[in-house]
Amino acid sequence: MRNGWVNTGRTNNKKASQMPDYKNKLEERVHKQVGPDYQYEAEWITYTIQKRYKPDLTHKTTADIIEIKGRFTAEDRTKHKAVKQQHPHRSITIVFQNPDAKLSKTSNTSYADWCDKNGIAWRKA
Repeated sequence: MRNGWVNTGRTNNKKASQMPDYKNKLEERVHKQVGPDYQYEAEWITYTIQKRYKPDLTHKTTADIIEIKGRFTAEDRTKHKAVKQQHPHRSITIVFQNPDAKLSKTSNTSYADWCDKNGIAWRKA
């Protein structure tokens, strides 16, 4: 017993031929230390991060949102997907400086394509 953990030398209840695919040696070592009662990556846990968002423009009476974007980062995309999902009653339009710009150097998806795929209205500035 070390640090209160039992070192059984076993990683889980699977046979040796069915050993988990550890991401690194540290995970494998710790899993061996804590013993077979712990399963390696056995479940997904959902979570929500609470954040606030201040739209660029909001209509006085309808509360429609206009967001103005030059760059459309991964963080922006995550934010807009979450806002759309959590506030489906709000109309959101993203106005792009260049809607044909690609999400990254290696992507074939444009800003406009991403919006279309995710059901978010857009237009060119």
